[in-house]
Amino acid sequence: MVEHPLQSLAAYSRFVAELLDRSSVERSTVVVWSASPYTGIAEGEVYFSDGIRIRLREELDFDAGLITSYGYEVYRHDERLYWYDDFPHPNNATLATTFPHHKHVPPDIKQTVSLHQK
Repeated sequence: MVEHPLQSLAAYSRFVAELLDRSSVERSTVVVWSASPYTGIAEGEVYFSDGIRIRLREELDFDAGLITSYGYEVYRHDERLYWYDDFPHPNNATLATTFPHHKHVPPDIKQTVSLHQK
């Protein structure tokens, strides 16, 4: 039986360690911790050999097996290229069908697009 990564702190920690154990990852500051048996936090940065860096923060619910909140920012060196978050944008009707998932993209980085748009 395959272990679901979001079933426990130990399972998610192993999942993250396996993801980061790749030749394209130069280094990482990602840590996963918990103050209770039911929830956790994952946060830090992953530095890739091609100059890309991902900054992430996830709030985890092990009881429900869900990532309940997240933010991912993608950089090339010091330039922020785009980011994903789950924050509501009530004034943007294009996001209503995919709430809460969306991506912020240039040229107006505060503009958002649905993850389901092409």
